[in-house]
Amino acid sequence: MTDLDLPAPRVIFAGALSREFFITADDQPVLDIPGGNALYAAVGYLVWDQDPPPGILTKVGENYPQSWLDDFTRRRVNVEGVKILPRAVDLRKFYTYTDKMTRVEDQPMSNFARIGRPLPKALLDYDPERSNLGAEKGAGARSLRKDDLPGSYRSATTAHLCPLDYHTHNLLPAILRQMGFTTITLDPAPEYMEPTYYGDLPGLVTGLTAFMPREEDLRRIFRGLEVDLWKMAAEIGSCGCQVVVIRRGEQGQLLYDADRGRRWEIPAYPARVHNPTGAGDAFCGGFLAGYQRTYDPLEAVLYGNVSSSLVAEGEGPFYALDALPGLPQARLEYLRGSVREV
Repeated sequence: MTDLDLPAPRVIFAGALSREFFITADDQPVLDIPGGNALYAAVGYLVWDQDPPPGILTKVGENYPQSWLDDFTRRRVNVEGVKILPRAVDLRKFYTYTDKMTRVEDQPMSNFARIGRPLPKALLDYDPERSNLGAEKGAGARSLRKDDLPGSYRSATTAHLCPLDYHTHNLLPAILRQMGFTTITLDPAPEYMEPTYYGDLPGLVTGLTAFMPREEDLRRIFRGLEVDLWKMAAEIGSCGCQVVVIRRGEQGQLLYDADRGRRWEIPAYPARVHNPTGAGDAFCGGFLAGYQRTYDPLEAVLYGNVSSSLVAEGEGPFYALDALPGLPQARLEYLRGSVREV
């Protein structure tokens, strides 16, 4: 192997990579840094386990910086599953934080004017609609298929599906199971978590190890049908999904173990939040690391909780990997004493 070669992964994160531009809550612009749900999820996993490194499965354009992909490899992220399409693809994402926890995806011109800065040239033709994942049921240009998995990824047994288009989420889990994947978790995309997709929910979650929606997305798809979060979780569990984790931001998580019929409330670790970008995706990566170690969904939520807290305290995807030795384990022990079964 060369210096940039990594062993085959046993865990893959299917999702998106992006080029991120944002304005922090204290009005500081951050321009053109690597991001995307697949990258942050991989970092959440790496907080706990680096051997073998996790793999990313995604599609980017030929304009995506190769130097970034090389840096991901140096950081122990396998990028053999990053398919480079033979054309430019707009992967820019712009957003503004109105406070440390509230993110608004809005037109950049007025926000840069508000802080007295000129609009960066890289955002002159920015259109937020281009980055929408899409709720259409047909395949899109960046939908993921079986043929997109490189040979080195096919010996993996565990996968997490970050927010992606509906077509990928509907079909890829079954394909992975046929290939021998035994653990599959999924974070649904807000674009299709709408009441019109309620009837499609059973097919989406059947056979999953864990379904991990945000509270606001879960409430939206159940709008007009149910208001109790535990009943929503039980309904999803009855469709053949082993675990449901409802992510509630600063309020932590609700965990429903459908196999055992047990429920827990887990508070968020009291992190000193600097920038929550990617914290939810890091939670999902940490969850997978914890589940692989213990096969205990409660422990897995605690691992995810810690990964999320570390990402939120810094800026950029790799901040969490520079944490003091022993800090993740110390936070894990702290959280174990805060869990409440209901």
